[in-house]
Amino acid sequence: MSAPFRICFVCTGNICRSPMAESVFRARLAEDGLDGLVEVGSAGTGGWHEGDGADPRTVAVLRAGGYEHVHTARQFHASWFDHLDLVIALDSGHLRELRGLAPSAEDAAKVHLLRSYGTGTAADAGPGPAPGRTSDLDLIGDLDLPDPYYGDFAGFEECLEMVEEASDGLLAAVRAALPAQGAATGHDAGRDASQDPHQPREKESA
Repeated sequence: MSAPFRICFVCTGNICRSPMAESVFRARLAEDGLDGLVEVGSAGTGGWHEGDGADPRTVAVLRAGGYEHVHTARQFHASWFDHLDLVIALDSGHLRELRGLAPSAEDAAKVHLLRSYGTGTAADAGPGPAPGRTSDLDLIGDLDLPDPYYGDFAGFEECLEMVEEASDGLLAAVRAALPAQGAATGHDAGRDASQDPHQPREKESA
C-alpha cells in the first residue's frame, strides 16, 4: 500500500470512550502485525476538553487491562475526512453529527458505529439500509456505547468490555482490506479479501 489505512474514533469530548477505543484497537493491530499498515487516532465532536488528558477512570481501566495509553484530547474537523479511511462513531448521536459534517456522500459513508462491528447486533442483518429506508440509521437498534462519564467505575469497565468485543470485528474488517499483509501473517485464510472495511460484518450462517 502506498499510504497507511487511517482510522479515527470519535466520541463527545475525547476523554472517555474514544481514547479507550483508540488504545484497545492499537493493541489489536500490534498483536495482529498490522500496526505498520494502519494509523489510529481519536477525537471529540466538541472542543471542551481539547488539550486535556483522558479521564482518570479511562486511564485506570486501560492500565488494569494491560493497554498502553498516551493521549491528548482534540476536536474532530470536517477537513480530516480527506485523509481518513474510516471514522468510527461511539454512539448514534456522534454518527449523525459526523455524517452531517461530511463534505460529500462518499465521506459520510466512511462513518460507522463501533458496535456495528460486534456480534449479535441489529446491524448483523446486513450492511445497508433495508428496502424503503432512507438511511442505515434505521438499522442501528441499540448499538450505542454508553457514556460512562457520569457513572461509577463499573461503567468504565463495562465500556471497555464492549469496546474489546467490537474491536475484534473491526479488526477482521480492516484485515480484509489489507490482503497482502493478511496473507503474510497467516490471518487471512478463509476470508474474502474484497470485503469492504467500511461496512459492518454480516451475520454468519449457523
